[in-house]
Amino acid sequence: MEEFISKKIKTPNELAKLVSNFKKKGKKIVQCHGVFDLIHPGHLIYFEQAKQLGDVLIVSITADEFVNKGPGFPIFNETIRAKSLAILEIVDYVTIDKHTSAVEIIKKIKPDIYFKGQEYEKALNDPERNLYQEAKAVQSIGGRIEFSYGPVYSSTRFLKEYFNIYPKETKEFLNNFNLKYKAEDLIKFLKDLQKMKVLVIGETIIDQYCYCKGMGKIPKDNLVGTKYINEEVFAGGILACANHMSGFYKQLDVITVIGEKSFIDLGQKPADFIKNSLKSNIKSKVFIDKKGQTIVKQRFIDPAFFSKMFEIYYFDDREISFDTSKKLNDYLEKVIKEYDLVIVNDYGHGLFSDRIIKTLIKRAKFLAAGTQTNSANYGFNLITKYFNADFVCLDEPEARLAAGDKDCAIEELIKKISKATSAKKTIITRGHLGAIALGKESKIYKTPVFSTNIVDRLGAGDA
Repeated sequence: MEEFISKKIKTPNELAKLVSNFKKKGKKIVQCHGVFDLIHPGHLIYFEQAKQLGDVLIVSITADEFVNKGPGFPIFNETIRAKSLAILEIVDYVTIDKHTSAVEIIKKIKPDIYFKGQEYEKALNDPERNLYQEAKAVQSIGGRIEFSYGPVYSSTRFLKEYFNIYPKETKEFLNNFNLKYKAEDLIKFLKDLQKMKVLVIGETIIDQYCYCKGMGKIPKDNLVGTKYINEEVFAGGILACANHMSGFYKQLDVITVIGEKSFIDLGQKPADFIKNSLKSNIKSKVFIDKKGQTIVKQRFIDPAFFSKMFEIYYFDDREISFDTSKKLNDYLEKVIKEYDLVIVNDYGHGLFSDRIIKTLIKRAKFLAAGTQTNSANYGFNLITKYFNADFVCLDEPEARLAAGDKDCAIEELIKKISKATSAKKTIITRGHLGAIALGKESKIYKTPVFSTNIVDRLGAGDA
């Protein structure tokens, strides 16, 4: 059975050669395309109708990374989905397409007929929909589009309604969100973000992960002996934040500070390490504090369960030097008006002097600020120092420290933070409980958690 299935799953290039040979023999090729996350009777009817139009039925499926059905989808990975289709006798060949639409795979396979479900027919003349471009691709290779007929079934709807992928609160939120917003609206919003000129500012942190295996108790002391395995070094702090955000903006600028010294030998100058660690659409302005050292956070990890044993900080527990702070502030005053959005990630390790904070608050067109609480600054790095920021975001423990209230309800807490910072918009994240936001007219919004499978909890900082 496995051999039968594997013979039917082909790469796009393999399939293109097969189709060329079939056409030379006068065979008519029909192509179906989709995610096909859950095979149901509606699909069988759909494939039967498709096969009636030709001699060879090819089904192309969207690769996992390009599926846009929402959080948690696809339920089944591309290999399982491909095998589920290949086992069907009516399907002749299956291929996995690594694109957001079927345009490229249509041009590659060159079907005589491109067959879609009737629910897509209305999208045929909408330039914003994939089918519009797919239809042009079909026309360019001399083919035609046909649509199915009869009852319409949806794998995504079945999975959402009958499979318990999310908790009740998450499902209700997504259903309401789906009624309120269209996918096209969200896509337009994300595209509009690309036009913004954005600056992010914060401390550079080198995150070193040392993987060790516990060997047992040391005979003469109450300690566990560990065996060194290997280590990894990552660009953390504001660099990790910038890399995450680079996908939303066409151009992103970073301002950061590093020390002239570093505990870790990076094999290159720290400034070069920063440049090589950032995505291609990020420009960096790096200030070197000659009296300080680059912040390194060294974590010792048990690789079996990716659990932290302990960590060591290598840094100067003070503000950066006056000269470095002045140079940074002078530069900031010169360029800050160029940016539509300034994002501050304050890790509480001495970069943000009173003077720099004043410049950010007074001169930024829109200031978004977050302050991290960690073991080196506990209780001393509060969001309240960014009074009049346009937007603040922090987690619940950080919010409770800033508000000086460890017991009040979360709804009361966010109001206290909003008042203490005079922020126009406020978000408090709550880990597995989701997040809460306070927007215009003091209206509260709550979002549940969307993660259904936590793979790695080792992430450092607020990136």
